[in-house]
Amino acid sequence: MAKDFTKRADNYSQWYNELVIKADLAENSAVRGCMVIKPYGYAIWEKMQAALDKMFKETGHQNAYFPLFIPKSFFTKEASHVEGFAKECAVVTHYRLKTDENGKIVVDETAKLEEELIVRPTSETIIWDTYRNWIQSYRDLPILVNQWANVVRWEMRTRLFLRTAEFLWQEGHTAHATQDEALEETRKMLDVYATFAENFMAVPVLKGVKTANERFAGAIETFCIEALMQDGKALQAGTSHFLGQNFAKAFDVKFLTKENKQEYVWATSWGVSTRLMGALVMAHSDDNGLVLPPKLAPIQVVIVPIYKNDEQLAQISLKAEEIKKAIEAKGISVKYDNRDTYKPGWKFAEYEFKGVPLRLALGPRDLEEGTIEVARRDTMEKAIYQQIDIENKVEHLLESIQNNLYQKALNFRDMSTYKVDNWDEFKDAIENKGGFVLAHWDGTTETELKIKEETKATIRTIPLNNPKENGKCIFSGKPSTQRVVFAKSY
Repeated sequence: MAKDFTKRADNYSQWYNELVIKADLAENSAVRGCMVIKPYGYAIWEKMQAALDKMFKETGHQNAYFPLFIPKSFFTKEASHVEGFAKECAVVTHYRLKTDENGKIVVDETAKLEEELIVRPTSETIIWDTYRNWIQSYRDLPILVNQWANVVRWEMRTRLFLRTAEFLWQEGHTAHATQDEALEETRKMLDVYATFAENFMAVPVLKGVKTANERFAGAIETFCIEALMQDGKALQAGTSHFLGQNFAKAFDVKFLTKENKQEYVWATSWGVSTRLMGALVMAHSDDNGLVLPPKLAPIQVVIVPIYKNDEQLAQISLKAEEIKKAIEAKGISVKYDNRDTYKPGWKFAEYEFKGVPLRLALGPRDLEEGTIEVARRDTMEKAIYQQIDIENKVEHLLESIQNNLYQKALNFRDMSTYKVDNWDEFKDAIENKGGFVLAHWDGTTETELKIKEETKATIRTIPLNNPKENGKCIFSGKPSTQRVVFAKSY
């Protein structure tokens, strides 16, 4: 299946694009910059959704849904917010089509909207206009709401999952009585994202804050998790924003305190998107195709029968179904592939390419000897196991694969993290090594932008609890009190 598949080392970008398409995760659509997420890819996204949704609800959040369309005037109320998204907005100007004298479908120029509508690039404005009606006193707070939705940001250069004009995501929007509560919420959701990335995606992440230049438009502070991909580039895997009272002031959302005073509400917003699918592919996969962590694999175990005739298949199927039921009783998803239209070798290659964590093969000899062949996708190792207690062995193997993928990614990140102390070392690390580069920075946006202009590297994050360390900025030579994390990024 992977014979004509580009190798990672030859062209990482092409390897990624081919893998996403050939593994049936997604494909480009007829709409420029938009993608079709295919059933196998969507099944992974559904597992991500389910895990995150459970974590959101465990932390007290409820799901709601807000309109896709936002009146243009809403964006003018928060200046930095509109400035941040203005170039990416899709605008609806008319509401009807008609047939012209040549029989062509055209826009009906008489059906112009009184006010243009923006297809949501993010929902702060429409949600805070709504919250004004929901909040009167301290008794109405906090509001802890999340929505699963699609958004549109008109990207010129797109790549499946990583950057598309339309994408799926969740966005949390919360309202609080105090600054401390809002900050606590912001950090709590950052921890939720980090836990999900590490425990489910098996991707280690750095937690930190963005610089003023990289901050979300309209936020006071943006917290983020940053992951490192196998090509040495960073990927922002999730953000949690402390919005202060900016949106409450813009939309006049006040509440009556216990002391009978009118005060503006404090806000947060936070989100992750289908970009996580790109991170999942790039963090673990190899030249043989996808490698999926068991917790997010749509098929965790596949059983393939090896047989020469219908009689053998019938006998093998009885045992295979028995094993399947025993493993499924552990809450593990199992597929028994007894299609007679493909040979076992073809099936092995297919499931290997699609990243199924464990493959079991069962033949006539296995029936005689009470054995079964087990192949791990992460290490490509094969072993013969006794059928007795196979469900517990499979359960332990899946745990081992999950842990191994995380440890492998962590080891890669550790080996791809460099400390540099001057401009030459910095340029060498960025250009020739990749990875996370820890360097001193003087704290100014001017220096940050000049470094980006010369090297294409950005400050990915200022890590939380960053150790203080006196030094000199690698670019300007001015004093610095800490190292920050630079990298090229997606």
